[in-house]
Amino acid sequence: MKIINSPQIFSHRGANKEAAENTQSAFDAALQYAIDGIETDVQLSSDEVNVLWHDDTLEKVGLLDKHIDDLSFAVLQEIDVAKYFFSEAHSESFMTLQSFLGRYRKRCRLLLEIKCYEGELPVRQKIKVRQTLAMVGAVRRDDIMVSSFHLPSLLAAHQYAPEFPLVYNLEPEQGFAEARQVLTEHPFLHGLCVHISTLNAVMIQLLRRQNKCIAVYTCNTDEDIKTALKLGVDILITDFPQKALQLRD
Repeated sequence: MKIINSPQIFSHRGANKEAAENTQSAFDAALQYAIDGIETDVQLSSDEVNVLWHDDTLEKVGLLDKHIDDLSFAVLQEIDVAKYFFSEAHSESFMTLQSFLGRYRKRCRLLLEIKCYEGELPVRQKIKVRQTLAMVGAVRRDDIMVSSFHLPSLLAAHQYAPEFPLVYNLEPEQGFAEARQVLTEHPFLHGLCVHISTLNAVMIQLLRRQNKCIAVYTCNTDEDIKTALKLGVDILITDFPQKALQLRD
């Protein structure tokens, strides 16, 4: 397993303060900086197309009571995502995971978060996981990783691809005890992604002792970025990659 010596800067949903999150414009904007990687979110349309979207609902595009999997990809393509984030942005719709991988996998490291909303059917979640791994293909290093807050998704992913690097995301209220337990019960995990509020030297030591990757989200203030850098995380996820790069370098 490759553990990074210098903290790597990952842009959160692309440069989401400069363009609509999880769109090609946001990813292209992020790559204008010397970032090390991009973090994005994977969901599934009603007709089983893996698309990039973060939230449980489509409230951000005016559909409060709808999930991604309520709509077909053709319908999703009719939604101008960009205008809901930046009124003067050019028209831009949902990006597929396949398109994202084709455009960015050779340009930087990638962290693909498998989303799962409450009430989502387990069978569809497994389809989402299986298709994501199939699109990525064989990976024998951590240039592309899959993460999730939904542990059953990672268990399914491990069954499909036992060698694939999988990262478990901890909620802000989950601290050292939960981290130690999940690593004990699931030693196959490549590492953990923890909230900046729970990051401390003890957490770092736990992961280092087990030779696991340590990622942290979402470091946006100078204080949070400096804390993550000082503690020596492997991956620092931020909405402000240019700030994190300046503080690191």
